[in-house]
Amino acid sequence: MILKRIIKSAWTAAAGLALSAMPVFAQKEIDLKPTGQFTDLGKLEFADIVSKLIRFALIIAAVVFFFMLLIGGIKWIMSGGDKGKTEEARNQITAALVGLVIVFSAWAIAQLTKALFGIDILNLKFS
Repeated sequence: MILKRIIKSAWTAAAGLALSAMPVFAQKEIDLKPTGQFTDLGKLEFADIVSKLIRFALIIAAVVFFFMLLIGGIKWIMSGGDKGKTEEARNQITAALVGLVIVFSAWAIAQLTKALFGIDILNLKFS
């Protein structure tokens, strides 16, 4: 009973402190910008979006590879010597490794294109 009263008093004090600070927030000065200048979306270009999407796809592919490899390893450990489950786990690990090779081959081709032709696919700039 005493503990409930202490907890109730603590919550009441915390709420009182939080609500007493509200008038201070109302007096904060706000820097208003002219209409249409709230964001930098007008400066976005198609090339920037494509470059960022390619980079994002590479990162997502690496994360997916890691989890597929991890799940395949756990399946292999949990197979308990069953040939079917072991083969399924081995196939998943192989698929994860093949996917990783494909993703990093695409990255290597992008870097090779940059080195040979001067075209940076991961950082496109159109004039």
